[in-house]
Amino acid sequence: MEKSKLFVWSIVASLAGFIFGFDTVVISGANLPIKELWTQDLSPWFHGFFIMSMALWGTLFGALFGGIPTQYWGRKKVLFWIGILYTLSAFGTAFAPDPYTFSFFRFVGGVGIGVSSVVAPTYISEISTSAMRGRLGALYQFNIVFGILIAFLSNYLLEGVGGVQQLALGEVVADRVQPHRQAAVESAGNRHRGQAREVRRNGIDVVQVHLHRVGRLVA
Repeated sequence: MEKSKLFVWSIVASLAGFIFGFDTVVISGANLPIKELWTQDLSPWFHGFFIMSMALWGTLFGALFGGIPTQYWGRKKVLFWIGILYTLSAFGTAFAPDPYTFSFFRFVGGVGIGVSSVVAPTYISEISTSAMRGRLGALYQFNIVFGILIAFLSNYLLEGVGGVQQLALGEVVADRVQPHRQAAVESAGNRHRGQAREVRRNGIDVVQVHLHRVGRLVA
């Protein structure tokens, strides 16, 4: 295998380490905005154990059981599905309308991180030569630390940018959809109430007709 191609493949695989470090730490910059947005009425235990730590729980789960799909499907295919998990986590947390959905997609991303901690170093060691295995394998460890550094740097540079408004993206989408849903429900309710009034009115008319006929027969 060409050295340049081997190096590129190792860099791509080691990006899982960058996401490992970045995604684990970047949540710290959203701690206060999340409190303002969602957890004012929730307990500090829920905020710390679920919202802030859910990615770590997912990482633990993925690291414990990541070897099973890796052994069954192989390292390359599992790395592809790890990318799918990262994508789902990114969009899910961006559009999350509540803290429970947000925590769920953080857990999904954490599972991808945990599995990648097993798969990526193994894949790099498998494709590299004995002379370059140590250097290329260290790329994964380097990217973990580099991701942590970029996470802290981005939190510093983005301080005060967007804030709660950025985190409320999911709530904005939900608020846009909710009025249309509520209008549809109210329209259906008005229609059913009108039908009920029509039935009652028709029923009263029928009773009055029968009473009139009975009165004529008695007379």
